[in-house]
This record gives sequence, structure tokens and C-alpha cells, in this order.
Amino acid sequence: MIRSELIQKIADENPHLFQRDVERIVNTIFEEIVSALARGDRVELRGFGAFSVKKRDSRQGRNPRTGASVEVDEKHVPFFKTGKLLRDRLNGE
Repeated sequence: MIRSELIQKIADENPHLFQRDVERIVNTIFEEIVSALARGDRVELRGFGAFSVKKRDSRQGRNPRTGASVEVDEKHVPFFKTGKLLRDRLNGE
């Protein structure tokens, strides 16, 4: 599902809301999650999962084309851990 499909589904299920308002709500939620992660905070959505940021240390990598060693800088990457409810639903429990 992509963002526009999510917005359309929410708008269809809530006919009392205008689609532009639903779009603003969805965009605000995503922007807040991104802002929190950028600050290094953890975002937890109960029953769904938790978003956090993990630090990857610098390391020696390889250029796949030439095989030469390359220094890979440290970086921060988003990480998602599923909640128990989501995991149970995916596994049919």
C-alpha cells in the first residue's frame, strides 16, 4: 500500500472528513515520525511496532566492480521492530 492508497482508504471509511483533511493528517503523522527519528527518539505505535535509529560504525567495504577496499563512513539507519499483535496476526495466531 502506498501513501495515496492509505489516504483514500481512510477517506472512504470516514465520509464525514474531507480528503484534503485526511491527507493533512496522514502527512503530519509521517512528518512527526521522521522528525522524532531525526532527533534520535524512538517512536512506538502500540500493537504495530516501534521505529528507532541504529548507528552503524565505519568499516572496510569492497567495491563490487573492482574488488578494491573502500572506507565506508559511519551512518545512522532507521530500524523497525514489529509489535507482538502485528507479529501474531501475520503468523495467523
